[in-house]
Amino acid sequence: MKLDLIFRITTKLILPFILMFALYVQFHGDYGPGGGFQAGVITAAMVILYAIIFGLPAAQKVVPARLAELMIPLGALIYASVGAVAMLLGGEFLNYSVLLSDGPHGQELGILLVEIGVLVTVAGTMTAIFYSFAGRGR
Repeated sequence: MKLDLIFRITTKLILPFILMFALYVQFHGDYGPGGGFQAGVITAAMVILYAIIFGLPAAQKVVPARLAELMIPLGALIYASVGAVAMLLGGEFLNYSVLLSDGPHGQELGILLVEIGVLVTVAGTMTAIFYSFAGRGR
């Protein structure tokens, strides 16, 4: 089918830009709208688009279902670990100012790490949900 070729080529061209936009949203979340949740959804949408165009088995070769399922607790572990490290350094749970000797930079680092944890959890959750629903008809 001719349209299938157009969709495949267009998808291959646009996937890197989708990932770049997700990373932009992730790292721009400190300064404006965005952050880990939005970046996680965009990243999962990239995997879902790949699965729609190239098929579920092809997408599961790129992001295996087991990896998507492991990402869910991994992101929560990253999130909780940042709080635990803050407590070990003498601060309160998720008080990021103790992460570095300079308080404001510690806040920035803590927020970045927590948002990365959110990205990993959301991307894994959305991808796992899609895999569950997409695989039901088989």
